[in-house]
Amino acid sequence: MRCVGTVVRGIRTPIIKEDTDLVSTVIESVMDAKKSEGFEFKDRDIIAITEAVVGISEGNYVTVDNIATDVINKFKDKEVGLVYPILSRNRFSMILKGIARGMDKIVMMLSFPSDEVGNGIMDEEKLENSKFNLGDIITEEEYLDNFGDYLHPFTGINMVSFYKDLIEKENCQVEFVFSNNAKDILKYTNNVINCDIHTRYKTKEYLKKLGANVYGLYEIMNKSIDGSGFNPEYGLLGSNKSTEEKLKLFPKTGEKLVNEIHDKMLELTGKNIEVMVYGDGAFKDPIGKIWELADPVVSPAYTKGLEGTPNEIKLKYISDNKYANLRGEELAKAIKNEIKEKDKNLKGKMITQGTTPRRITDLVGSLCDLTSGSGDKGTPVVYIQGYFDNYAD
Repeated sequence: MRCVGTVVRGIRTPIIKEDTDLVSTVIESVMDAKKSEGFEFKDRDIIAITEAVVGISEGNYVTVDNIATDVINKFKDKEVGLVYPILSRNRFSMILKGIARGMDKIVMMLSFPSDEVGNGIMDEEKLENSKFNLGDIITEEEYLDNFGDYLHPFTGINMVSFYKDLIEKENCQVEFVFSNNAKDILKYTNNVINCDIHTRYKTKEYLKKLGANVYGLYEIMNKSIDGSGFNPEYGLLGSNKSTEEKLKLFPKTGEKLVNEIHDKMLELTGKNIEVMVYGDGAFKDPIGKIWELADPVVSPAYTKGLEGTPNEIKLKYISDNKYANLRGEELAKAIKNEIKEKDKNLKGKMITQGTTPRRITDLVGSLCDLTSGSGDKGTPVVYIQGYFDNYAD
């Protein structure tokens, strides 16, 4: 019996730049790691590549001026309401800069007490002790009087002040309003960009039915402007700040990339190795309350073997119930037989109680995001072995 289950390795690569041959770079880096670490390739191993280096190698960038041009084309009177942007210097500040550069006035409606991914905008204890309820509209003046001293515990920044300064530097007026009902933006303007990520389609349709001239953030930069990059499906969602005037977009060629790497690895090793592109993991920080997933999806591209959800039984449940009187080798043998004979679809069965009901790509992507990190580890590729193994293998 093998004594080790899943093994995850962060793979170091050369620094990846625009026009890097990413297929060759990933494969060569995995091959070098095999020589260095002495592991053997197996069927259903997984190669995962962070979306950041995919977007970089594509050269899929847009400028602040590109964004300004796109919003001017969509809102000729140069006034717009932004509904539920996230509070992030990396994720939204350059987008906001582009919108402000193209508009004369922005009405920015923020949810409270935090944005959709958990970044706080006010002290929750102060809110509980105030006259305001979650269903109220809070004006900018009321926010400043009651909650304006709030600083994010990790960054030490008040994002209302940060966004206000950024917008005004682009010679654009701004009015903040705080509400948890999207329709409240229509009290200020009929021109809207809904900036929410995971509820984007629902919010857009809701506002559209109420008569708004509305675009989702996923519809901004979904086509090239003056030869720029673009993302046809996600637009500006999933983008990251690159420089003070440029953003890197979510990758658009991931499907081609993962299949090319899969086929090349099969040719070189004879093994069926799954491949995926991953972005943010889907998990929540218990202290900062931040839900990591600011990308529109965890994985924008993956090979077919990563489709679906796990079909696993809960060992603890089986051991404590069906085999409560067994011990040692007899217990191990019984549980292994239970795994070997399990149904191909355990959905809804008590035997799965306590397993994680999430898609494989979300689980593996979260594992990869935690492995590669977001700083200076230098491991934009992750190699996973044994993920699909079980106790009976």
